[in-house]
Amino acid sequence: MSIDLVVFDKQEQVQKVEAMLLEGETLIAVYDCIGAGTGFVGVTDLRIILQDNSFVGKKIALTSLPYSKVTSVSFVQDRSMFGKFASSSSVAITVGSHSHEADFRGEDKARYVHDLVLRRLLDR
Repeated sequence: MSIDLVVFDKQEQVQKVEAMLLEGETLIAVYDCIGAGTGFVGVTDLRIILQDNSFVGKKIALTSLPYSKVTSVSFVQDRSMFGKFASSSSVAITVGSHSHEADFRGEDKARYVHDLVLRRLLDR
């Protein structure tokens, strides 16, 4: 996969996700996340990959969420007290009874990831 075609924030995150790709899998986007827990979200044509930094003992997990197991995706905004500007936005991805949430700086990246995942869910 040519890195020129992948939308991303940080080169090293793209490299981590590329190392996990299955044969024939296509990487679409890798976005850095903010806050505790998730380090980044990778989106491929087969799954969503989350880096979870919240494991005990400074362990990091790269978790794969196949689209076939995802039951819903939500776009969540944190608005200022005046409701005019979104300071951050999140995407919540539900698999079974567990929801995985990733926080992004601003709305654009969260909306892009949400729309990518939603399109895959609607196309299956």
